[in-house]
Amino acid sequence: MTDNKLSIVDDNRTKRYGSMTATVTLRLVRGRLDRTEYAFTERTTCILGRANDCTPRLPDDEHHRTVSRHHCLLDINPPDVRIRDFGSLNGTFINGEKIGQRAAHQTPEEGAALPFLEHDLIDGDEIRLGKTVFRVDIRLPAGQRTLSLAQCAACGQEVGSDLGGRSGEYVCSDCQAEPGGAIRRLADLARSGQRELAPIAGYTLLRELGRGGMGAVHLARHDQTGREVALKVMLPRVAASPAARARFLREAELTKALRHPNIAALYDSGFANGTFYFTTEFCAGGSLDQLLARAGGRLEAAEAARLACQILEGLAHAHGESVVHRDLSPHNILLGEADGPLVAKVGDFGLAKAFDQAGLSGLTRTGTTAGKPWYVPRQQVVNFRDASPAVDVWALAACLYHALTGAHPRDFPRGKDPWQVILQAEPVPIRRREPDIPEPLAEVIDEALRENPKSAFQTADELRRALLACAR
Repeated sequence: MTDNKLSIVDDNRTKRYGSMTATVTLRLVRGRLDRTEYAFTERTTCILGRANDCTPRLPDDEHHRTVSRHHCLLDINPPDVRIRDFGSLNGTFINGEKIGQRAAHQTPEEGAALPFLEHDLIDGDEIRLGKTVFRVDIRLPAGQRTLSLAQCAACGQEVGSDLGGRSGEYVCSDCQAEPGGAIRRLADLARSGQRELAPIAGYTLLRELGRGGMGAVHLARHDQTGREVALKVMLPRVAASPAARARFLREAELTKALRHPNIAALYDSGFANGTFYFTTEFCAGGSLDQLLARAGGRLEAAEAARLACQILEGLAHAHGESVVHRDLSPHNILLGEADGPLVAKVGDFGLAKAFDQAGLSGLTRTGTTAGKPWYVPRQQVVNFRDASPAVDVWALAACLYHALTGAHPRDFPRGKDPWQVILQAEPVPIRRREPDIPEPLAEVIDEALRENPKSAFQTADELRRALLACAR
């Protein structure tokens, strides 16, 4: 990862935009690096250490032998910033206090599995790794307050909340924990004629289809036309400023323009009462993870490859329109029912990516909130903001691997930081999981999941052609 691919800005840009947006800056207090400061004005992560893919990258010299190759992670969503040590032998120092050190007798693997604390950093904190010291400098937009009384935009409840230097509409923790209630409230308000909800007026909720960390989705039917859609809501984890809302909805418009038989269509999108809502194509066959559950956890090789090739067609179309999904998993590989075989469609195209990059998901890349990113390639961790279409190709290969074996390409030991697993562990060759997989198919999947050096399949069409060749 190079500096110009991260959310790093120079002094002139910081001066130009500093009064408009929050900025988190790492200023070099002691040490010798190529840069004296690293300023972040947008949602991002960075990994500090001696490895070539770290930014900032520390010197590989006698003064930094105590620094691991991948030493710690900074999760940044200005003005918030959090640090997590990866279980290094010598720890990370915050204001002279050591965090994250493993015992001398423990291996890096054992150290990474320990429940190290994460630390929220504040303005003026100092981070020391070896002989290098950074000071954290947090700047808020001019005149912005950090503490205020907030009213939940979803339910109207008055709550006292530290908004963390943000302005905008706030959704309380109770509403965030129960997104189904937000859907029901929006449906009721739409019927009452609220202008912002006109796209979902006239829909009746039928049943919940699923929910995740950021929202929920219901099946809904239009009272007059009878059309069934999936009605999805997403609830911000932080106060949603007008700029962040506009940025997210602008990205959603790119998804709305995608029309392809293997992409679940996005019909309408909007924002009201602190909640983003979307109507999308309803796929009656459910999702790939539900199909796997019905099938006992695995699919036959021919059927799994057939569905994978369809998804790759949808990905190729989206990539041709410069849209990258970046969150592909069996949960959002949807299945349309027709007279013949199931048709695979990519769902939620780009929404999770856009939501996160707009800063609306809060801090999500540290151990307590990361979950298990089973389908995330290494390049997506080290190059968070500028993921290429190749990350979708890798994720699709990981989904195919899972559909054939019931397992994930990498082993994620219980308690180990999932981001460190991605950085350091290689995928397990698929025939070690399931020896009966045809060898030509196994070779294609293993190649698609190769990361260092990079896979031969960098585009969706390349992988699709290779899978089709296996079926001949």
